Amino acid sequence: MIEKHWDGIAAYKKPENKVSLGFVEGLNNKIRVIQRRAYGLRDEEYLRLKILTCMLPEI
Repeated sequence: MIEKHWDGIAAYKKPENKVSLGFVEGLNNKIRVIQRRAYGLRDEEYLRLKILTCMLPEI
């Protein structure tokens, strides 16, 4: 499985591709909240759409 994603893993190590840990932790927290609110729902596609929607900018 790692071989399949090796190009992406190697690209992550480049200095210009760094993402702040605060942003990543905030995103993980949002995903955990969505998962808690969706407890009992079996539709993974719905959960995926909710996660993608939370990352959209406010209008």
